Amino acid sequence: MTNTPGEVGIRRMVEFAELARALKGALRRGELSAWFQPQLDLRTNQLVAAEALCRWHHPTWGAIPPTEFIPIAEDDGIIGEIGEFMATEAMSAMTDWGLDVSVNVSPAQLEDADFTSWLERMILRIRRPARRLTLEITEGRHIGDVPALVARLDRLRGMGVGIAIDDFGSGQASLLQARRLHATELKIDRGLVIDDSPAASQIVAEAVALAHDAHIRVVAEGVETAEQLDKVTRLGCDRAQGYLLSRPVPRHDMARLATASV
Repeated sequence: MTNTPGEVGIRRMVEFAELARALKGALRRGELSAWFQPQLDLRTNQLVAAEALCRWHHPTWGAIPPTEFIPIAEDDGIIGEIGEFMATEAMSAMTDWGLDVSVNVSPAQLEDADFTSWLERMILRIRRPARRLTLEITEGRHIGDVPALVARLDRLRGMGVGIAIDDFGSGQASLLQARRLHATELKIDRGLVIDDSPAASQIVAEAVALAHDAHIRVVAEGVETAEQLDKVTRLGCDRAQGYLLSRPVPRHDMARLATASV
């Protein structure tokens, strides 16, 4: 029997509510963890950085994609505690490995002055230079009070923290956004990387040129083939990450990769 659109909508609402209830205790139960995806320097061919990615493994439902639970965390106000957990994991990994480490931060977190104040205190305690840490700003939600947000980001930048604009080319992220948030890094969306059309290459080439003029580092995301790696290298990207190089891996596996790269 085929479900009606109304039945599908109701089932989806029930699933959403169940996920929201489970997510509230996920961190306390140890179901959330930080995985890491390596980034390669395209000039030296060396492992120089990693992106920290939140993973949720529910004991009954298994792995739940971040695209499903992060919006719930933002809507329910849980994103703050998840953000502190992930930032702590990123700074700990950065200290242990001596690599650059980036971590995703939503506008909802940056709009909270308590979060950025907490982050400033944590940065003052770490043993590695703050320049090793980059905050990736995701745009799942509209960025609200831009002047206040920029002021908070500028304080963090003054401590050496990098600011990355994620998913350039996905329809939301832009060079204008990078400039108004005083970004230090631009991440090219996977969609532009896998698109082999001349138009996509032109967009990437122009973005790289403008970013470099503003002293902004460019990272290509979602590199899956040798041809794509050659493309983003030829177009002038500084770093790359993607399944060709490595899938996201648990912390202990990333530690081995970091050790082998030294």
